[in-house]
Formats: sequence, structure tokens, C-alpha cells
Amino acid sequence: MSVTTATLDVDALRARFPALSVEHDGRPLVFLDGPGGTQVPGSVIDAVAAYYRDSNANAGGAFATSERSDAILADAHRAMADFVGATSPHEITFGANMTSITFHVSRSIAATLRPGDEIVVTTLDHDANVSPWRAAAGDRGIRVHTVGIRTADCTLDLDDLDRVLSPRTRLVAVGWASNAVGTINPVAEIVRRAHAVGAWTYVDAVHWAPHGPIDVRAIDTDFLACSVYKFFGPHAGVLYGRADVRERLPTYKVRPAYDRFETGTQNHEGQAGTLAAVEYLADVGRSVGGGPDRRAALVAGMSAIRAYEMTLYRRLADGLSAIPGVRLYGITDPSRFTERTPTAALTLDGMDPRSLAVELGRRGFATWDGDFYATGLIERLGLANDGGVLRLGMTHYNTADEVDRLLEALAAIVGR
Repeated sequence: MSVTTATLDVDALRARFPALSVEHDGRPLVFLDGPGGTQVPGSVIDAVAAYYRDSNANAGGAFATSERSDAILADAHRAMADFVGATSPHEITFGANMTSITFHVSRSIAATLRPGDEIVVTTLDHDANVSPWRAAAGDRGIRVHTVGIRTADCTLDLDDLDRVLSPRTRLVAVGWASNAVGTINPVAEIVRRAHAVGAWTYVDAVHWAPHGPIDVRAIDTDFLACSVYKFFGPHAGVLYGRADVRERLPTYKVRPAYDRFETGTQNHEGQAGTLAAVEYLADVGRSVGGGPDRRAALVAGMSAIRAYEMTLYRRLADGLSAIPGVRLYGITDPSRFTERTPTAALTLDGMDPRSLAVELGRRGFATWDGDFYATGLIERLGLANDGGVLRLGMTHYNTADEVDRLLEALAAIVGR
């Protein structure tokens, strides 16, 4: 069986996640809250615990635990370079989360800009890839353009992008995929158009990272940010910055700090867990024939995850279409499901999203409601004053049985 046609042994993978054994009223709790943060395999838990037990020290010491700690941190940088397809681990920066990193690096990027320069953001993005740029622009007299969406399918209006791009554009900030409605943006094409006018690009890959392979060199972006707790690891953020661009930026740090963008003592145990999370995903790839090379195994694993998850999403979408009063947002045409992630955003007639989430929670389903910081999108859809949407976010540890259980629960709520 080739890597492209291999299937996941989902039962074996689920057995690696201790949280999946948690029960609610005598049945396993169903985790559909992945876009807000995924569960972690036992190997990640063990790596964090082992760091505290065997390697807990600050960096740069001339003693055993500090040396072990430094080696783990270096390995974590190499692992994330493999995860995103970077040329070197020196292109990887760790931080608290994607939001904090973006606020930090936006200060450095903004320092290279002048009044009259322009930044482009989008209506579809999480606010973490909007507000930092608006704040930076406000400090320096820079104009911000916002690319609109097509509300019928919640996709970016690329004609609108072309209208706002100009020789004055210095940065285009865009998400790889929408954390609210699951739309996958054509990021390589957006990067190409931005580079054509001389602009840098900053890609938010937080929502895409658990669902498919990332190759920063293939899409040719200058920056890409993600959060490890969205792809089966601990709370940590990671920034890729292309080496030649990073070196052109001023930095804001204390003088002794050895890294240009990692300020202060890092979350060492979080980086140990990050290393374990990447190794877990590489193990997934090896289980489907990805081979011993970690980068190749990661691509194979994430590709297999992508294929499996979308079979679940098709099952979910088919079932939701049969439930009266349910409205799905985003791309709903099955022939276009390659343009979306397995994340469903919906409303139910006669019931606000919070009440629906509460009812599902009572039945053992972990879901989210609201706008998920995709504030501009939910406002544009006219849902901001009605509680936003209910979000059902699947990952590769979900199953067809869980989808069927969810559909039965929703049907029961509607029938009641």
C-alpha cells in the first residue's frame, strides 16, 4: 500500500491519548473542540514530566541538567523546522503562543515601515493576525486595508485583494485556514501576488497545522506562525521567519539574549512537549509507510490525517443536511471540500449557539460557541449579536461512531 492510499489505524492512535478514556455519564466524552485546543498523546505528557524530572534548568549552564535542557531545546527547534519545512532550525522562534509572537514580531516589522506604507489584513482571519498589525500601523501612520469575503461560501475575495495591493503594500497578513468556518485559503497564490508588489507575507497557520502538511518553502512565505497546542502538544507558539528577512529586522530584546526574537527564559518544558508532539506526528507518518526521515514521515502522516478527517467531515455534512433548521456556513458544496478543513460552523433555528453547546455538553460532547476571535468574519455574517455560531471541529482521533452519536444528539434536541 502506498503512502497516498494508506489508511490510519485510528484505534491504535486513539489508544495513545489518555484523555480519550474520560467518560461522561458512562460513555466516552466526545472531543469536538480541536480548533480551540487538541488533546495530547501520552508521549507528550511523559516528555513534559521527564523534562521536570531530569533536565529542569536554565539555559547555558556548565552542568549536566542545563546541558540536557539545552539539547532538548535545540532538538525542539530542529523538529519544528522539519514540521514546517524550514531550511534551518535558526529560522524557528518559540514563544508563548501565536498571538504573543505576532505582537512581538510586529513591532520589529513595523520599525522598518514609514508613513504612507500599507498593510493588508483580511475579514476571514483570527484577530491575532489582524489586531497586532492594526496596532503597529496606528503607531506609525500606516494605512491598513482589509480584504473582504464572499459571504455565500466564506471565501476570500481575491479580486478585492488585487484592488488593495499596490507598490506601497509592505505586508500581507493572511490565514492558511479559517478557524471559524474551515475555509482553506490559496496561500501560495496570495504570497505570489504579495511578492509581485514587493510585500512580505505573514501566514497564520494555527488552524491548518493539525489538518495537513506545511511547506514554507513551497508557498514561499516570509513568516508563518502556529500554536503547538492546536496540533497535539503543549501551550507554546512557534514562528518561522525566512533567514534573509529575519536578519533585516531590528530586534527588541535584552542584550545578553542569544536569540534575536526569543526574549527571556523560554518555556523549556513546553519545548520538550513540542518535540514529542512532532515525533508523534512523524510516528503517524511512519505507520502509513512514510519512512525513517522525519520530514518525509511528517508529510506522509499529515497527508493521511487529511484524507481520514475529510471522510469524517463528509459524513458529518451529509447528516447535518438532513436535520431541520440547521444552517452550515462556509463551503458546503461536496465537490469543493478540498478547499476546507473538517471544521463545521452552524446555527440552529430557534436556539442560540450557547444554549446548543450547553445541551450538547450535557450529552457528553465538547464543542465551542461564539466567534472564536474570528470577530470580523462573524460580524460580516451578521451573527455577532446572536451569539455567533456553534463550532464542531474534528481531528484524526475522532471516529465515525462519534459523528453518528453527535447527529443523533442534534436530532434529539431538534425533535424535543
